[in-house]
Amino acid sequence: RWLEFRRVLFRSIKILTGYSWFIGMTLTKKSEGIYTDDSKIQILNELDSIIFDCDGVLIDITKSYDQTIIKTTHYVLENLAKINSSIDVDFKIIDGFKSTGGFNDEVDLTYAAIISLVAAKKLENDPTNFIFDVIKNSDFTGIVSVEKYIENQTDISEIKKQLSYPGTHHDNPLYRIFDQIFYGPELYQKLFNKTSNFSEPGLIEQDDVILNDILIEKLLKKFNSKIAMVTGRGKESVRYSLQSLLTKFNLQNSMFLEDESRELAKPNPKSLLNSINGFNSLTSLYVGDSMEDFIMAKKTTDSGNETIFCGIIGTSKNPQGKLELFEKNNAILVLDSIHQIGRAHVWTPVTDVSRIPSSSWT
Repeated sequence: RWLEFRRVLFRSIKILTGYSWFIGMTLTKKSEGIYTDDSKIQILNELDSIIFDCDGVLIDITKSYDQTIIKTTHYVLENLAKINSSIDVDFKIIDGFKSTGGFNDEVDLTYAAIISLVAAKKLENDPTNFIFDVIKNSDFTGIVSVEKYIENQTDISEIKKQLSYPGTHHDNPLYRIFDQIFYGPELYQKLFNKTSNFSEPGLIEQDDVILNDILIEKLLKKFNSKIAMVTGRGKESVRYSLQSLLTKFNLQNSMFLEDESRELAKPNPKSLLNSINGFNSLTSLYVGDSMEDFIMAKKTTDSGNETIFCGIIGTSKNPQGKLELFEKNNAILVLDSIHQIGRAHVWTPVTDVSRIPSSSWT
């Protein structure tokens, strides 16, 4: 009853006072890699649970998932669309699509890049200029907004038919190509009981795990084991890279969205709400690295479940750009790395983060 009363009260205060988590906030650099909004930072003292995204937060995916996007796009353009002269997808394009809030799924992003470059070829437009025009006209609806913008300019029905996207990981042509490149022949066979058409090692082997035992044990102690994960990855993919670290999370209150229906994809807040409610949490910290994560946390807060977003920027190829993106959208806490959580006023009741001894968490 107290939990429900707290949530009703929180919603009422927002309505009566015009309070919003996202109004009038400016980040201040408190120490190296730690940026906070001093006007709202005290709310971090109320945190009683912490929930993580995985990619770009617990694992650096720049050499794994990002490279899979690039390789899959190139393969499809060359072998299905018969285009040999297009540009390579780079981090600016990847970050551009992700900044719209509609591309948490890397295969969605791959699909958007493919149909954009096919359209540019048909229109005889410069592919770089065109794909950034597509990005500017994309939004949180993801591939829906991309298709709408492109189809107002040219016919892409042939490539859409070839890819038949979206679909399932087992049956859809684009998912199959992407998964085979990412997982490699052995893991792909294990996960899907099918033979890969590619013999090279999977790019999942390039996952760089950031989380370690020291950090997870300290988090478990602080949050009384209320630690979970809400990620776009599938559970077995996470398990493969995190290995025994995964067992430290409360898996009952975690969500692995690749294993769920597309309706639950970020920024739909339902998965995060389920996790928070499973903990009976009053104030949660959601740690993510993308606009989808930010929007999901905002929607969760708007539902009456106080959720503070912590943005991670250190795994980005353009951390300054991501910092500015989060600041523009009025995030109250941005860090270079999860290893700075313990030094970022997350539970230390002081007004000046710079006064927290760095030795307390390093």
